[in-house]
Amino acid sequence: MATGKEQHLHFTNDVNAALGSIIAAESPNRTFVLADTNTERLVVPQLGIEGAQTLVMGAGDTCKNLDTLGSVWSQLGRGGATRHSLLINVGGGVVTDLGGFAAATFKRGIRCVNVPTTLLGAVDAAVGGKTGINFGGLKNEIGAFAPACHVVISTRFFGTLPEREVKSGFAEMLKHAMLSSDAAMDSLLDYDLGSPDPERLLALLRHSVEVKERIVKQDPEEHGLRKALNLGHTVGHALESTALKRGKPVPHGYAVAWGLVAETVLSHLRLGFPSARLHQLAQMVSDNYGSMPITCDDYPSLTSMMRHDKKSLNGEINCTLLAACGDIRIDQTIAAEEMNTALDIFRDLMGL
Repeated sequence: MATGKEQHLHFTNDVNAALGSIIAAESPNRTFVLADTNTERLVVPQLGIEGAQTLVMGAGDTCKNLDTLGSVWSQLGRGGATRHSLLINVGGGVVTDLGGFAAATFKRGIRCVNVPTTLLGAVDAAVGGKTGINFGGLKNEIGAFAPACHVVISTRFFGTLPEREVKSGFAEMLKHAMLSSDAAMDSLLDYDLGSPDPERLLALLRHSVEVKERIVKQDPEEHGLRKALNLGHTVGHALESTALKRGKPVPHGYAVAWGLVAETVLSHLRLGFPSARLHQLAQMVSDNYGSMPITCDDYPSLTSMMRHDKKSLNGEINCTLLAACGDIRIDQTIAAEEMNTALDIFRDLMGL
């Protein structure tokens, strides 16, 4: 039986067989499936999990809250869940985040399995043990480090995803590739996002998740190396928040892709990240993600948001940078003037 501290990854497009083996190995007294209103209808009937009780929550980030969490606890209680039960979370990051936290806290912890149904959920939210809910207007304000005992990773359900959703998840894969090696980055730059190949994508996804898993195993609670996974997110979060304030929200992965370019500019200026590689990245991002229109008038608000980001140190801008692909430098303090210069170059590279 897997313990709460272990996380077993299963890369397969035969999801039904994988879940059958997991349930047999874990031998729960009761099995529950948590799905949102979309995955309950589109995915759960395909899984063929016999004897499981299905719990349903609303779809979307606005449902990742205390009320929904309480509803899941109540449904588990009414269904007779005990510490020997198993919760299978089927959905994107909202479902795996909230379901993982529900499992970690119900009766002080029951086992759970994640079955991510989006690329972003597979590469990011479902692996690594971060669980939680939004609270007080802040994202992921309440939560815990509580890895699922198993994660079943498949590209089987991605065929019906909108192109923007696939590209959003691919940006996190690009981040992992840059944290890994030049060869890993080349394999993604060569992938045709316009005509996705599910089997090749599964192989690339496996490598991407394994990069994250290696980092998380070395630093499970983000005291050091795990901060590397914030690459692209300091600038990315500021751009994402700016788009939201303008009333024109962008997918998280798009903001991360733009943040990767901006922070790679910083990496080039400060650490000598190769110019040719930077231009390759900027071209790929421009071709696939377009660009977000910003001007120098936006710089003060952007840098202010970066200073107030949860990754900031003593009110200063904090980034993860790279001297080269795989050569990671965490906790890099960036002055506003240096960031402004990087944003100037970013705008030039993105044709703004």
